[in-house]
Amino acid sequence: MAKIKIEKGLYDRVAEVAKRAGYSSADEFITHMLEKEVAQLEEADTDEQLEERLRGLGYIE
Repeated sequence: MAKIKIEKGLYDRVAEVAKRAGYSSADEFITHMLEKEVAQLEEADTDEQLEERLRGLGYIE
């Protein structure tokens, strides 16, 4: 399993939200959120659609 670094403050916020949402751990919540985002991006039919989705999410300008 690969590991990623997340700032402690953000991780603490994620852990709190995960707990309130009924997830067993922050890791489970993070995995679920990443799976949802990746699935949406994979559904893009063209590079232009992918770029537009990333722009809408604020990842690119």
